Amino acid sequence: MNLDPSPIVAIATAPGRGGIGVVRVSGMDLTPLLNTLFPNVNLRPRHATYLPFLDTDGSVIDQGLALYFNAPYSYTGQNVLELQGHGGPVVLQMLLSRCLEAGKEIGLRLAEPGEFTQRAFLNNKLDLAQAEAVADLIEASTEAAVKSASQSLSGAFSTVIHALVDQVLQLRMLVEATLDFPEEEIDFLEKSDARGRLSRIQSALRKVVEQAAQGAILRDGLNVVLAGQPNVGKSSLLNALAGDEIAIVTPIAGTTRDKVVETIHIEGVPLNVIDTAGIREATGEDAIDVVERIGIQRAWTEVAKADVILHLMDASRGPTREDELIVDRFPADVPIIRIWNKIDLSGHQAAIDIQPGLSNIYVSARELKGMDLLRKELLRIAGWEQTGESLYLARERHLHALQLAHEHLEHAAFHAAQTDQALDLFAEELRLTQDSLNSITGAFSSDDLLGVIFSRFCIGK
Repeated sequence: MNLDPSPIVAIATAPGRGGIGVVRVSGMDLTPLLNTLFPNVNLRPRHATYLPFLDTDGSVIDQGLALYFNAPYSYTGQNVLELQGHGGPVVLQMLLSRCLEAGKEIGLRLAEPGEFTQRAFLNNKLDLAQAEAVADLIEASTEAAVKSASQSLSGAFSTVIHALVDQVLQLRMLVEATLDFPEEEIDFLEKSDARGRLSRIQSALRKVVEQAAQGAILRDGLNVVLAGQPNVGKSSLLNALAGDEIAIVTPIAGTTRDKVVETIHIEGVPLNVIDTAGIREATGEDAIDVVERIGIQRAWTEVAKADVILHLMDASRGPTREDELIVDRFPADVPIIRIWNKIDLSGHQAAIDIQPGLSNIYVSARELKGMDLLRKELLRIAGWEQTGESLYLARERHLHALQLAHEHLEHAAFHAAQTDQALDLFAEELRLTQDSLNSITGAFSSDDLLGVIFSRFCIGK
């Protein structure tokens, strides 16, 4: 990745009005800019200086703090200037324009989205996982997500990945060395405990996958779709889960014509609960108008994208043929919770019956009975456990890379178990495992293995 050397500038605080606003500049040499903005001031690195921010004609735009961070002791690893003034949008735009004008000599330009953090990554101030954690921390919607993003930003996730890479590298180093000197091989797999090492790496990876998977839930949440016939209580259930009157509830069937989305949190886990139009087929004179038909089509669209489906049915009348037809169209690989609503009319008690691939929960959305059972079941299906261990706010690409690493280790274990000791294939799967893990932090160095071999092994003997 090539870095555009041009210095960059941008407003670093959120749009809108606030008490404080920040304009940030980053570049290799900001001396001409500093001399133009503050001709008679010597800004001491890492010290705040209170002074007026002057326009081209010498008039005062604002008064505030100027902070200068000299490279490499800055967020981006370059020289950085921050102007902290009042947070009015017009004031900040005037400061931004003044910086651009004063920085013409050095080619100062507006920063692209995320470019400050990109420079921090390219200048080795952050690895790729930490750089992504910056955005995750800003976007975090719960305290648990903030803590997990902070863990990743501090380097906890990267440290674990680096430890895994080091273990893989050590094992791969032994295999490669044996391949180079086959005459010294007596029983490599036994003498070096290669299978034991591999097993320990697999165990460590499984633990990281579990923590990352839960962290991904904190970041992205689950899409929970409410589906069922009209007037079975989908909107009432949404309101009960949200604890507010989000959706309109009436005795009239088909009140909901379009999807209604509400994000709720259960034990810090975000759930995107989607209420949909009642699903039905027209029979006899019971025609479906154009608006309702579109609503039903959108309901099926949401069902196809669901992480969890809550299939609502009326407990007071039991399952119907229409319910069976709806079930037949559900995706085969999506968990389904069958919700028997209106137990206040049917006489049932709030209860849960968990079967393989299917859960039955008896609730009353109107009287809020059985809601705790539903919340716990949603967390169980999500795979959420309060382990007390630190989680990493993993992204989809992290999970994909970890899964690839797992698959390559499985292949490596297969080759290690072969009687003819297919060490070349064993070594190749370890290399692919290393590449997959390195893709998480952005560490792609083909010299890693060579450096370890020459520094720790006397190959020439």
